[in-house]
Amino acid sequence: MSKHHSSKAEPDEIPASVNPHLQKRKRAHFSTEVYIQEILAQNRMMLSRAMTLVESKRLVDRQQARAIVEACLPHSGQSFRLGITGVPGVGKSTFIESFGLRLIEKGHKVAVLTVDPSSQLSKGSILGDKTRMAQLSVHQQAFIRPSPAGQSLGGVAAKTRELILLCEAAGFDFIIIETVGVGQSEVAVHALTDFFLLLLLPGAGDELQGIKRGVVEMADMIAVNKADGDRKLAAQKAKTAYQRALHLFPPKPSNWVAKAVICSALENEGIALIIENLTKYQEQTSKTAYFEKHRQKQAIHWFKQSLKESLLARFFDNDEFNTKMKLLEAEVGHGLISPQAAVEALMDKML
Repeated sequence: MSKHHSSKAEPDEIPASVNPHLQKRKRAHFSTEVYIQEILAQNRMMLSRAMTLVESKRLVDRQQARAIVEACLPHSGQSFRLGITGVPGVGKSTFIESFGLRLIEKGHKVAVLTVDPSSQLSKGSILGDKTRMAQLSVHQQAFIRPSPAGQSLGGVAAKTRELILLCEAAGFDFIIIETVGVGQSEVAVHALTDFFLLLLLPGAGDELQGIKRGVVEMADMIAVNKADGDRKLAAQKAKTAYQRALHLFPPKPSNWVAKAVICSALENEGIALIIENLTKYQEQTSKTAYFEKHRQKQAIHWFKQSLKESLLARFFDNDEFNTKMKLLEAEVGHGLISPQAAVEALMDKML
């Protein structure tokens, strides 16, 4: 399409953009040293640009992003990392805004990393969290970064850990990671954070049965949100039911006793109690050295995950591997060889 002319898309075509007349802006280029200097100086615009490099699929961007992250690493690690998940409609965005504003009142600098589900057809994301957190998104002590989930497992952006490190280097001492609340995203967020908060709605029973046992087992706290108006009584009953459910699980390695609470993000009630519990958790786990050991285990976990991804990428970038794989795919499809035998034959060929 030329700059001055446009043509209507055919009925079956998927437009490349919502606005086909939108002209792509050229991205400004800065040296790695400038990025590092500005991030450490708490320049939020440069922090956002660095995050774009981290999420880029271009090799040159990834190489520069790696250098930036490595330089910021010694300046990271001084935050509290909170993972938040919840069922659709539980009010995660409203809760995070109310929660974040309260943290800022207490002197914290808050970064919110959210992951929106990407379309598997157009690969696009809505990325609407900034519009849902109107007050928090414009606060000078807050930073909100929506990231498309893309193809990463469970909806957690593959580069989220690097984004956390950059935020910490930029002076943010409280990092909130919000999941899309579907699939295996909770498992990935649990491996990124210090504390895992599960938001649920008033009305126990069927909802509790619909939540995977693993998600509830991972939770360090369950907060029954929307406990306001005529829902307060239902919220209290749900809290009791969830508290009983938490007692069925084995003790946590941190020795923290998970609990259920009620809150109303809309009326800003119960938020202070949740923050108080987070402080208690950090104090308790720091005394036993669990807090630091947990961080070390997480770093090793992400090293192994990155290694797996890198090895897979190297294999699929190899022409010989792809040729052999296509031949074996045909044999598997025709029932000439089992999938497991095909995998072993492929590995024997490459290794």
